[in-house]
Amino acid sequence: MTRTSELPGRPCSVAATLNLVGDRWSLLAVREVLFGNRRFSQIARNTGAPRDRLAARLKSLVEDGLMERRPYQASRFEYYLTDAGMELSSVLVALLAWGDRWAQDEPPMVLQHQGHRIQPVIVCETCGQQVGMDDLQLVSNAPGWTLGGPQGEPARKAQ
Repeated sequence: MTRTSELPGRPCSVAATLNLVGDRWSLLAVREVLFGNRRFSQIARNTGAPRDRLAARLKSLVEDGLMERRPYQASRFEYYLTDAGMELSSVLVALLAWGDRWAQDEPPMVLQHQGHRIQPVIVCETCGQQVGMDDLQLVSNAPGWTLGGPQGEPARKAQ
């Protein structure tokens, strides 16, 4: 895994996550395995990814601990999500909901719970309340960084 200190710019878990799954083929491969499509041919068909690129992405997802390969025949493998890979389901649900609203005229798929459509929300694990961006306090925890950028550097004016 890449540490945020190894990446350029602000130390940030978003940057570290995107370093692992920040291209379309990685997240679409995770989506397909989440949907139960575990064989390379299924993942390739359903993502539309070029086979060489998909093979490279699946290899890195395995190396980074998001998926594991399990044999189902001699020299044939299926892909399974690890706990880390399964936790990406909430990210995919959020992307799906955003895409339904902003990137599609009509959603090609809907998520339902007990027969009704769902809309993902952020809930505080401690108190159980729904949380919006206005409710959050952003606290920089990276040494040498503030929310404005590196400590001691003057902020640049917008152009």
